[in-house]
Amino acid sequence: MNRFVPRFLHGPEGMLILMSCAMAVSLYGWFTLLNNFVVERAAFTGKEIGFLQSIREIPGFLAFLAVFLLPFIKEQNLAFLSLAMLGIGTAITGYFPTEMALYATTFLMSLGFHYYETMNQSMTLQLISKAEAPVHLAKQLKASSIGTLGIFIIIILCFDEKALIMVQQALGIENPFKGFALGFKPLYLIAGMFTFAVAIFCKLYYPFFPAKETQHKNLFLRPRYWLYYALTFMGGARRQIFMVFAGFLMVEKFGYDVTTITLLYLVNLLANIWIAPHVGRFIKKLGERKALLIEYIGLIFIFAGYAVVDDHRMAAGLYVLDHLFFAFAIAIKTYFQKIADPRDIASTAGVSFTINHIAAVGIPATFGFIWIDDPGLVFYLGAGMAVVSLFLAMMIPKNPTPGNETTFTASASEPDLQHAR
Repeated sequence: MNRFVPRFLHGPEGMLILMSCAMAVSLYGWFTLLNNFVVERAAFTGKEIGFLQSIREIPGFLAFLAVFLLPFIKEQNLAFLSLAMLGIGTAITGYFPTEMALYATTFLMSLGFHYYETMNQSMTLQLISKAEAPVHLAKQLKASSIGTLGIFIIIILCFDEKALIMVQQALGIENPFKGFALGFKPLYLIAGMFTFAVAIFCKLYYPFFPAKETQHKNLFLRPRYWLYYALTFMGGARRQIFMVFAGFLMVEKFGYDVTTITLLYLVNLLANIWIAPHVGRFIKKLGERKALLIEYIGLIFIFAGYAVVDDHRMAAGLYVLDHLFFAFAIAIKTYFQKIADPRDIASTAGVSFTINHIAAVGIPATFGFIWIDDPGLVFYLGAGMAVVSLFLAMMIPKNPTPGNETTFTASASEPDLQHAR
C-alpha cells in the first residue's frame, strides 16, 4: 500500500500530520456551522451557547483520565478511537436540532476531540526530537489548516443558493454547482464521515510506533513544571474568548451569515498555511520566550479592540490577527518538551489538558451571562488574561532545560506532589 500513499505521510511524522488534517475537518466544520445552526434551528441565545460551549469543554477537563486507559490500550490505538468518535459526533450533529440533543452530540464530539488531542500531544513529544519539534508541530498546524480549508470550501460552495450565485457571478458562466445547496445535515455528515474514514485508514495502514521511554501511568504534579502549568491554564482561558465569543460577536453584532463567516475563516486559513512554517522556524531559532512575548503583547491590543469595535471590517481584521497568534502557542509545548523527563510526557499531556480546561469549563457559561449585559466587558477581561500571560512568559529562560525551567532556576530535584491509583 506504500506506493499509493505520498512519502510525506510515511512513518510516525506522516501519521501525525494526516490525523491533524482529519481532526480539523470535523472540528472546524462543526464550529463553522455551529453559531448559525444553533440560532436558526434551536433559537439559542448567549446563555444557551455559553452552556453548550461549557459542555464542550468538560471532556477536556477530564482528559487526565486518559492515563488510566493506557494500561489497557496503546496511546496510538486510543488516538485512532478518539478520532473516530470525533467524526461520529460531528456527523450526527445536524440531525438533532434541539437544546438537549445538541448538548449530547457536542459532548460526544468533544470527548473524541480532547482525547485525540491528548494522545496526539503525547505521541508528538515522544516520537519527534526536541530539535525538530517546533518545525514538525508547525507542519501539523499547516495540515490542520489545509483540512479546515477543504471543509470551508465545501461549505462555501454547497451551503446555500447565495454562495452558489456568488460562484456563478465570479466565473461568469452558468453555475456548475447548481443543485448542490446541501444545508446543515449533509455538511455535518460529510465532515464527520471523512474524519471517521481517516481513523479507520490509520488503524489499518500504520504499524505501531513505540516510544523511546516507558511512560508513567499514574497522575502527578511536579513543582518544577509549575510555569508550564500556569501558561497552559491561561492558554485555556484565552482560547475561549476567541472560540466562543469572538465568533459569536460576528454573528450577533455584525450579522454575518454562514457564507460570510466561512469566508472570514477562509482568510484565516490561507494566512495560517503561509505563516505556520515561519513560526515553527522562528521558535526553533529564537526560542519559546520571544515567541510567547510576541503572542501576548498582540493579544492585549486585539482583545481591547474587540471591546470597542463598531465597524465590521475592523472586527474581521482583529479576528484574522487573533487567529494567526494561535500558531505561537506551539512554543508552550516545545518549552515543556525541553524541561520534561521523557517518562512524564504521556501523563502530563492528560494533566495539562485538564489544567487547560479548568478555566475553559467555567468561562463560556459565566461570561455568557456577562455578555447579556455588557459584551465589551468580556473582551476587556480577555485583555487582562493576556497581561497575566505576558508576565508568565517573561519567566521563561532563554534556554530552558531540566533544572533551568524558569528564570528563578527551580531545582529539578524537588519532591513531587504525586498521587496514584
